[in-house]
Amino acid sequence: MKKDKKHFRGCLIGGAVGDALGWPVEFLKYQEIVKKYGSMSITDLDLGNKDLAEITDDTQMTMFTAEGLLRAATRSSEKGESNLPSVIFHAYQRWLVTQGYNTGILQELDGHLINVSELHQQRAPGNTCLSALKSGKMGTIEEPINNSKGCGGVMRVAPVGLYCSRENAFQIGCESAALTHGHPSGYLSAGVLAYLIACIIEGMEIEDAVTASLEELKKYNGHEECSSLLEKAIAFSRDNTEPLTALSQLGEGWVGEEAIAIAVYCSLKERNDFKKALLISVNHDGDSDSTGAIAGNILGAYLGIDAIPAPWLQKVEFADLLIELADDLFTGYQDTEEWRSKYPGW
Repeated sequence: MKKDKKHFRGCLIGGAVGDALGWPVEFLKYQEIVKKYGSMSITDLDLGNKDLAEITDDTQMTMFTAEGLLRAATRSSEKGESNLPSVIFHAYQRWLVTQGYNTGILQELDGHLINVSELHQQRAPGNTCLSALKSGKMGTIEEPINNSKGCGGVMRVAPVGLYCSRENAFQIGCESAALTHGHPSGYLSAGVLAYLIACIIEGMEIEDAVTASLEELKKYNGHEECSSLLEKAIAFSRDNTEPLTALSQLGEGWVGEEAIAIAVYCSLKERNDFKKALLISVNHDGDSDSTGAIAGNILGAYLGIDAIPAPWLQKVEFADLLIELADDLFTGYQDTEEWRSKYPGW
């Protein structure tokens, strides 16, 4: 059965929760996490100055991906055409402005997110995303902007899986990541996430959705690195390997293929328990906020927002804004002035 609004909300909020859960331990080795938080490692959100758990650039960029897709929907509905990667690229230029940079590409700083003052904060933005966007050049699969396979491409594309059908989600996911990440593992991992979420939203069981995503991945040049690690993640999810051991075999998540493999492993291993899956996804050596964010996107889409612990929902930063974006992705273009003000078609 096709997923409903609760699952759209679950995808975006789930990603933010995983991001916020993992950020305090992002640069810590597992033993350092245990030393700081105790033998159970980190088990709850760390609250910041406003009594909220802060998100990072992962969720910021996810929101701007959503905005780009929604502005593309306006353009397509009102002008009859829209180049999705180009509109998303301009959305990322608006994100760049919130980080204190302006390449001069944007004619107007309009729309919804750019006017949210709280988003104008640096939350450990990735160097590759910054340098690629600051260049003013739009990377493509055919003409890569660099050879980076960092996870900054995959960690932001979950909205593509909510917006696009299964027929084009993989390609658009890849093209969205290739704007800043030129290595096949940097953009193919994003294709996997977008396609996986599209499959889940269309009603597939999570294991079937993962299998279908792996099959789709293998149609693309340069898939081997990503597909072999995903196959390992699937195998670990089915056997009795301890999670910490499995994660150590899958990597640390700093690069695209490792981040998607870790998130898929956790989502399959604890497919019916959002909290357990998220705790596994952040308690390891490596890029805990990104692996947490991606796992949260996947399981949030699969289980829906009601599966996320209520205290986490109440304490994660930007929850209302994320729900608003999720609802707009669910309903699609609305022929109203309010919509056009939020999501102008350029």
